[in-house]
Amino acid sequence: MKISKFQIIILAVFAGFLIAGIVAFATYKGNSSSTTLPHITIWGTFPQDVFSQYISAINLASSDPLPVTYVQRPASTFSQDFIGALANGQGPDVLLVSADMLYPFRNKIAPIPFTALTQRDFVDTYIQEANMYISPNGMYALPFVVDPLVMYWNRDMFDSAGIAKYPTSWDQFSALGKKLNIKDQNGNIRKSVVALGSFNNVDNAREILGTLLMQTGNPVTTTNRDGAIVSTLKNNPTSASALDAETATKFFSHYVDPADPDYSWNRNLPSSKSSFLSGTLATYFGFASELLGLRAKNQNLNFDVAFMPQIANGVRTTYGRMYGFSIVHTSPNINAAYQIISTLTSAPFLGLISTNMYLPSVRRDLIGAGSSDPNITLFNQEALVARSWPDVDSNSSNQILSGMVESFTNGQKTILQSVQDASDQYDLLLQRYIQ
Repeated sequence: MKISKFQIIILAVFAGFLIAGIVAFATYKGNSSSTTLPHITIWGTFPQDVFSQYISAINLASSDPLPVTYVQRPASTFSQDFIGALANGQGPDVLLVSADMLYPFRNKIAPIPFTALTQRDFVDTYIQEANMYISPNGMYALPFVVDPLVMYWNRDMFDSAGIAKYPTSWDQFSALGKKLNIKDQNGNIRKSVVALGSFNNVDNAREILGTLLMQTGNPVTTTNRDGAIVSTLKNNPTSASALDAETATKFFSHYVDPADPDYSWNRNLPSSKSSFLSGTLATYFGFASELLGLRAKNQNLNFDVAFMPQIANGVRTTYGRMYGFSIVHTSPNINAAYQIISTLTSAPFLGLISTNMYLPSVRRDLIGAGSSDPNITLFNQEALVARSWPDVDSNSSNQILSGMVESFTNGQKTILQSVQDASDQYDLLLQRYIQ
């Protein structure tokens, strides 16, 4: 069997870190005195092929492989699959899902106690987005990977228009549009500077709008005094974040208004990703993980990657999709589960999975070590400012945010009413999961 470079490096560091992982949770012991780890099952929405390669490479190093089975489940049915399995006494030992999916499962997770991992060590070790995992009783997960939202830009389109620098702030797009937007004699859009304003054909629209909201200081959701999450979108004259929700929604939406000077997009165009790949869209907001796929789909496209644009005088941030390992409280092997996920998230292994996936690290020490790769350097910096928000169902929240934008852009509601109604709908969604 051919062994990759990724696997060879894994072999070299495995033995020491397996021992470290076993020792690490000495204060969180299970019932067995045996040093042989029992088999555990991990369910998640993380890609099966990537995780399987990761585990296989690790296990080549030892005569006693890590006893792990990973099962990928569709995000759309993960909740019902998981709850159904628990009801039948057949649930997994560990979950590997994105951070914004984790909230509904909090009462089914065994937090990693502060006696095993202190809050100070956790905060000092991981990027700030990982703070979503901190609870009063411990950590709901150990971070695994993060995938930040970045901006891809077409170098040829910018150069041909005489523009030497990509935009770093959102307010620069208005001036850029005057040079990069091209319409035919009938006013039909042929080339665009930016694709915003519609959830119908703007890829990652939920995450882009969420980024705008977070940059204005609106966290999208927050935890109230009772420990429940609630929407922060609602308009309230006494709330600064309410005004920010209007501002962010207006900015996102105005690019689809034909009467607006910045008009550059409409619902009849191909998707933003397809438009970028075809060379008719100057900028595309996608995840870091999309870089290699974009290159493969159009090897002749001359593009580069840049930081996500920011709001002037706003909070520097971008959306980050973070995955972490959470221990299911019904697992008969909680101690073993912790030992195994500690090994899987040790520094050398996380550095290797980041390299293999061409993604930044969730660990501050690995980011601080730097990289000779300019793209990884940029991704690492974006990881440091990446944020997300506690959610209960990203598909449902996507529909709510989409409805907020659509009701405003089609003239059905004022911006105030659109945001107000979306916030009320979001609260109802959150309350259903709390109940």
